[in-house]
Amino acid sequence: MSYRGLIDSGGEGREAAGGAVALSERAQRLLTALVEAYIRDGQPVGSRTLTRESGLSVSAATVRNVMADLEQCGFVSSPHTSAGRIPTDKGYRFFVDAFLKLRANSDVDHDLSRTLERRLVERSDDPKVLVASASQLLSYFTRLAGVVTVPRQAHAAVTQIEFLALTENRVLAILVVNGREVQNRILQVERPFPAEELRRAANYLNEQLSGRELADVRSHLLAQLQQTRVSMNRLMLDAIGMAQQMFAGSDAESAPVDMVIAGETNLMGFAELSDVEKLRRLFDAFNEKRDILHLLDQCLRADRVQIFIGHESGYRILDDCSVVTAPYTVDNEVVGVLGVIGPTRMAYERVIPIVDLTARLLGSALNQSR
Repeated sequence: MSYRGLIDSGGEGREAAGGAVALSERAQRLLTALVEAYIRDGQPVGSRTLTRESGLSVSAATVRNVMADLEQCGFVSSPHTSAGRIPTDKGYRFFVDAFLKLRANSDVDHDLSRTLERRLVERSDDPKVLVASASQLLSYFTRLAGVVTVPRQAHAAVTQIEFLALTENRVLAILVVNGREVQNRILQVERPFPAEELRRAANYLNEQLSGRELADVRSHLLAQLQQTRVSMNRLMLDAIGMAQQMFAGSDAESAPVDMVIAGETNLMGFAELSDVEKLRRLFDAFNEKRDILHLLDQCLRADRVQIFIGHESGYRILDDCSVVTAPYTVDNEVVGVLGVIGPTRMAYERVIPIVDLTARLLGSALNQSR
C-alpha cells in the first residue's frame, strides 16, 4: 500500500478514503526523522532526538502526542525496554514510498558508479562469472547479502540432438542449444534401442526441430502427432515420444532457474538478525534457494526497483528482512533479477540506487559478452 501524497492538514493522522491513513505534514516529518535516526543508530528514538532532527519548532510533549498517534495507526512501536520508538514495517513502507522513490531518480555518486562499472565489466566475458561478480559487488557495496539469478536464455534454439543407448531401457539424450550449450538428459524408454535406430531417430528430430525455439518445441511435436499420426511409422513415433520426454518443462516459463548469493555472513553483524536460530533458518533458506527464487521470480515483470519489507514477502523466514530487487535485461528482454537481502533497518536511500545501477550494468555487460 502506498501512502504518498496523503496529507491531512487538520490532524496528525486520520482514516482516508480506501482505508489508508492520511498524515499531516508534521507527522510525516517526524516519522521520516524517526526512520532515518533508527536506520543510522539502531536504537529506539526519543522525543528529544526527534525534536532536534526534524527541524520542527514544537515541544517534546507535542512530539510525544504525535508519536502516540503514529503508534495507534501502526507506523511505529514502543519496545518494552525503552520509552523511545522504532518504525514498523508499515512505517518503513511509508518512508520508502513517500520519500525515497522521489530521491531514487538520482544515481549513486559518480565515483561509486565508475567503480561498479569498472569492476563488473573488467571481470570476464563469461556470463556465469559476470553474475557471480554482480552478487559480490552488491554484497561489498551494501554490506548486505547480494543475490543474482542466473540469466534465462531469451532465445534458446535447438542446434542438434543425439541419442546414446544405456542399460536397463535408458537412453542418454544430448541436446545442443544455440550452437554451444550442451544439455544431457536420461530418458526411460519402453524397449532397448539399437544404435542405428537411435541415429535415425536423432536424424528425424534434427530435420524437424533444428533452429526451433525451445519454447515452441513441445507445441510443434503435439501438432505433428495430431496432423500426421496415421502416416507415421514406428521410428517417427518412437522419436517423438523420446523428444517429448526430453523437452518436458523446457519452455521459458517453467525452466529451472538458479541464483548466486554472496555476503550472507554480513547479516550476522546486525543485532536484529543475531539470534542463532533465526540466522540458521535464514541460512537454510539461502542454501535451499526455493523460497527466495520464488520471491525473485515475482520481480521479473517489475518496472525497475521493487522492495519487499518484512511481512510483505509472504515468507516467514524473511519477516525481519527487506529485499530490494531489480530486473536486468539482455537485448531488451528481462532475463533475470538481482538484489540484496538485509534487515528491515537498512539504508534504503543508499541501497536502492546501487541495486538499480548494478542491474543496468550487468545487463550492459551481458550484452557486450554476446
